Amino acid sequence: MSAVDEVIRQKLYSQVALIRQISEYIINNGGKRLRPALVILSAGVFGYAEKYHHQLAAVVEFIHTATLLHDDVVDESELRRNNATANALFGNAASVLVGDFLYSRAFQMMVEVDSMRVMQVLADATNVIAEGEVLQLLNCRDPNVEEDNYLRVIRYKTAKLFEAATRLGAILGNATAEEENAMAVYGMHLGTAFQLIDDLLDYSGDHQDTGKNLGDDLAEGKPTLPLIYAMRTGSPEQASIIRKAIETGGESGFGSILTIIEETGALNYAKQRAYHEVEIAAKAISLLKDSLYKDCLLQLAEFAVTRNH
Repeated sequence: MSAVDEVIRQKLYSQVALIRQISEYIINNGGKRLRPALVILSAGVFGYAEKYHHQLAAVVEFIHTATLLHDDVVDESELRRNNATANALFGNAASVLVGDFLYSRAFQMMVEVDSMRVMQVLADATNVIAEGEVLQLLNCRDPNVEEDNYLRVIRYKTAKLFEAATRLGAILGNATAEEENAMAVYGMHLGTAFQLIDDLLDYSGDHQDTGKNLGDDLAEGKPTLPLIYAMRTGSPEQASIIRKAIETGGESGFGSILTIIEETGALNYAKQRAYHEVEIAAKAISLLKDSLYKDCLLQLAEFAVTRNH
């Protein structure tokens, strides 16, 4: 991961000072580096130890960072990882354009790997992520979103990059088609579990741990799983309160929403769904030979559902 960070620092360089300033700000402001770690670990599972896993790990982090820059503009967010968002500091226009720079730099870097298969995986992933962003935008302020539609957004917007990261490691390591598919399944379901817990923490976390304000999703009118489940299982009066909150956005009435979520067991339901996703992920890689790298992948799956940030 130190080698990955070195690649990130080198590739962030631009002669345009504002690009360097914003890129370094968002990249260096914490973050779990989970997606690039997945590239490294997945490559390690198959004995790959050359140079391109560092390059592709950095590519995945750049794509992720670009989506964060764009997300925060769309969501009008002001806080991420306990720091002001780039758009809050530098403005929306600069954030969007630097996000574009990171996308294009990522594609420059993946070309250097000289693998059409790698290009295909990352091109497909970025396209699906963009579709997920639009689907989420369409779902905002819509209390009629069903659980299946919500999960589709997660799989597109978040889990697809996890899947790409684990698939890339398998490709670098010359995995068999069966092994590559196993890694992709692991990544997809790990990413889904990760986002389920993120959405759960918006109603149960501590902002010092999560790095963002509690209730941000509700303020943006996002119908996440705790709200969807509470509307489905709560009383008509409870469902009506949640519907109105989703339609209007804002944080007024957040306390009553929390009470309804607790009374309906919505947080427990969301956590159980996350555990189910992790079980599928772990089962997918059971066919791989035992190694330290495989153990780390299984530990990451456990972390995805037990974390508080």
